[in-house]
Amino acid sequence: MTQDQSIQFLVQMLWTAGVVAGPVLLVMLAVGVVIGVVQVVTQLQEMTITFVPKLVAVFLVFVLLGPWMLGRLTGFATELWRGIRLIQ
Repeated sequence: MTQDQSIQFLVQMLWTAGVVAGPVLLVMLAVGVVIGVVQVVTQLQEMTITFVPKLVAVFLVFVLLGPWMLGRLTGFATELWRGIRLIQ
């Protein structure tokens, strides 16, 4: 395996990780901002108020986008194994 191939695999891995983790992180950010605004308006500073909605939102994201995420990761792993096999 050459250095260029190793760097290309690393770039693909980082890109795949970002694309797969992106929806979860964006939903957590959006829910956190909305809950934060609600807490400021109502002056309720309870930690469970932020934790439970984020947990439910992330669960829903995994239910809705889980097959797509798994397919993306499986595709990357398959291409990685094919690339390793071609190098030998």
